[in-house]
Amino acid sequence: MQAPQFKDFAKEMVDYIANYLENIRDRRVLPEVQPGYLKPLIPSEAPEKPESWEAVMADIERVIMPGVTHWHSPKFHAYFPTANSYPAIVADMLSGAIACIGFTWIASPACTELEVEMLNWLGKMLGLPEEFLASSGGEAGGVIQGTASEATLVALLGAKAKAIKRAQEDHPEWDETTIISKLVGYTSNQSHSSVERAGLLGGVKLRSLKADSNLQLRGETLEAAIKEDLAEGLIPFYAVCTLGTTNTCAFDRLDELGPVGNKYNVWIHVDAAYAGSAFVCPEYRHLMKGIETADSFNFNPHKWMLVNFDCSAMWLKEPYWIVNAFNVDPLYLKHDMQGSAPDYRHWQIPLGRRFRALKLWFVLRLYGVENIQAHIRRHCAFAKQFEALCVADSRFEIFTTVQMGLVCFKLKGSNDLSEALLKKINGRGKIHMVPSKVNDVYFLRMAVCSRFTEAEDIDYSWKEVSAAADELLAEKK
Repeated sequence: MQAPQFKDFAKEMVDYIANYLENIRDRRVLPEVQPGYLKPLIPSEAPEKPESWEAVMADIERVIMPGVTHWHSPKFHAYFPTANSYPAIVADMLSGAIACIGFTWIASPACTELEVEMLNWLGKMLGLPEEFLASSGGEAGGVIQGTASEATLVALLGAKAKAIKRAQEDHPEWDETTIISKLVGYTSNQSHSSVERAGLLGGVKLRSLKADSNLQLRGETLEAAIKEDLAEGLIPFYAVCTLGTTNTCAFDRLDELGPVGNKYNVWIHVDAAYAGSAFVCPEYRHLMKGIETADSFNFNPHKWMLVNFDCSAMWLKEPYWIVNAFNVDPLYLKHDMQGSAPDYRHWQIPLGRRFRALKLWFVLRLYGVENIQAHIRRHCAFAKQFEALCVADSRFEIFTTVQMGLVCFKLKGSNDLSEALLKKINGRGKIHMVPSKVNDVYFLRMAVCSRFTEAEDIDYSWKEVSAAADELLAEKK
């Protein structure tokens, strides 16, 4: 099989992708398959001889699509969005074609230098303080991580390295094992599970602190915990402030947590994985009040900013703590330009990295800031539309304040009722939602996820919820 034929196949796949996305609304959002469905549909071994392109394309619909949950359908309301756009898709195609592994500057200078500039563009769009940006003249800057989970772990490891260095200076008689055993970090009981996992991977203790009645972690709670631990001879070193929690999109009080962290030399990491995209709109920036007190900040353009996964933007005021913690420098990775530009392998967990800045470059140029702002505002308006429909039905109630593109709601009555409702909704297969539980209250989450969503889709989804409730309540009579 000759290479020119493969080139033609690539062009055909572009048409398939466009057709899939433009008609995604017509597909059942949730697959009906059972675990193991795929095994009998394909041979047990790879083919000895090449198969035809037509056979492969036919099997996309026969084998793959029956088992796909269509995240970009307007009927998908689970989790949070995963972003998608044609500019990002074609940029990923170019990245795949260039296929560099940009672990050092010399490995592909454009890969590193475009990333530096795109993180500056993005930081300025959000209104981040100058001290986070590479253009500030200091040592600060941004980096694209794979996920917010990675960013949380990277920040923790940087904070750990900084705390160990400070403790060694204050207590030269302590060895590193002794110091690590005394380290303690903090997070809210509303934080994402990846924060707890970062503590496990980082080999340190993390305390889960109780959020207030508005599901926000407050400064006084953090300070009380720090004082308790100092009295026990422990070393507070790290705290995560979540702006837009997964459960309810609640916002911890960064304006309170940051000053407490600064007072006690505790590294403040801001996890704004979903909601951070909204800060491109000036009217939402009050929710990151106090950002100047943070040490690191992260959000996912791949959630809500039209940039396909994976693209998690992270900024550090003092990245040298990360660089020093991760610096393993064998001869084969050294180059003559070291120190003149970032070698991003020192800023992340893996060594290799894709040319992900291309996605940002394409999306920011081909959409422009105004259209990205309009996209965010549309989703927020759709959430308000769904909220109004819910409030108008006396059987339902809103669980907590509607934030961004997320509505948390439930049937009035017991948790069992709402749990049964969700099973009805997902069992019907026309829309897809997931639940959460806070303070022993079970509720449903309706997230606006698709860039294809229109007002009629929100009406459709509400009618599905209402019809499922009709069925359920009729059965209960």
